[in-house]
Amino acid sequence: MQEHKKISITYRTATLEDIPSLCRLLDQLFSQEAEFTPDSANQTKALKTIIDNDEIGEIYVASKEDEIMGMVNLLYTVSTALGGRVAILEDMVIDENHRGEDIGSSLLEYVLTVSKEKGVQRLTLLTDGDNSAAHRFYARMGFKKSSMIPLRMQL
Repeated sequence: MQEHKKISITYRTATLEDIPSLCRLLDQLFSQEAEFTPDSANQTKALKTIIDNDEIGEIYVASKEDEIMGMVNLLYTVSTALGGRVAILEDMVIDENHRGEDIGSSLLEYVLTVSKEKGVQRLTLLTDGDNSAAHRFYARMGFKKSSMIPLRMQL
């Protein structure tokens, strides 16, 4: 009988050294989203800004050995309605080679636990309107549709 070694997944905050892997994941995400296109220079600049300042936000990763398999990007703000810190879940992506392995669920559970510990009172996210798989995933994770609708203006 052959022995199978199970390699455990590590969840942690991203570092500057992770930026190339994070850009690769964002390329996958932005290639499937209607409103965005991959742009490595912009992605690198934004990721560095977030990683360098945890008051702006934090990026969490799921990794196995040295391979980053998924990421969640949270951006912080303050809610006047709730009187405290809230976050926007700006990006969540699991590497296309690792989807269906429950990495997304476990990474998001980790992010939710850390967020509660840090006093975050609400997470808000946007998904493409026609991405029913994402809608089902986030509903399973406890997210609910809001009566609020997003409006945008590009400046």
